Amino acid sequence: MDGEDGRGGAALRTVDVARRSGYSTQQVRNLERAGVLTPAPRTGSGYRTYTRAHVRAALAYRALAEGVGPVEAREILRAAHRDPTPDLLARLDAAHARLHAERRDLALARRAAEAIAGEPIGDTRPSDAMRVSELADALGVRPSTLRHWDAEGLVVPRRSARGGARTYAPDDVRDARIVHQLRMAGYRIDSLRGLMPQLRTGRGWEDVLGALDARDASVTARSRALLRGAAALSAVVDAGEGALP
Repeated sequence: MDGEDGRGGAALRTVDVARRSGYSTQQVRNLERAGVLTPAPRTGSGYRTYTRAHVRAALAYRALAEGVGPVEAREILRAAHRDPTPDLLARLDAAHARLHAERRDLALARRAAEAIAGEPIGDTRPSDAMRVSELADALGVRPSTLRHWDAEGLVVPRRSARGGARTYAPDDVRDARIVHQLRMAGYRIDSLRGLMPQLRTGRGWEDVLGALDARDASVTARSRALLRGAAALSAVVDAGEGALP
């Protein structure tokens, strides 16, 4: 049975906080050590005495960790214990902004992928060829990015006989558009190495669109977790108990 913590609240044992927050007792101690939970007073015999405020902080951390990762969630809780504003609100705003940007980039990548997938493979004109600077400007990337894709075997342009200047034929331009959009959607270079040969033949687009669906579901899940975390964090701030020294 819970006792009193000396401040009018129920005194909780480590195991009580663990049960109510879904963590193990060792994890609760670790969260306190990391500053996610404020320092718990000790009894004369050395036992920790927690309160409902610690449970709220642990629940807020759990939700925030799902939304932004454990490292950032820890920093957000520490900011909440120090001073709710402006550092805390700035951190939450930044987290929401990153998720918004990721969702926007995914939507752009989906539209571009669907458009590129619908293009006839052979529907190109010689006049569509570009030099490296022209293609970089068209895509909004640096020429060094195109050279990196060349070195990685993703988009390999023709080289002139004199000086070896890169010239991107229409098919190369299409490859560059594909790589650019998939990179924006979070595809890694090593994943694209295996995928590009399929996409050049018109196959593999179902896999790409399926992966974009999965990324979109991940963003939605993290957004919902951030929403839950912010609500739980509001309870921590409103309680205003046990600020860090």
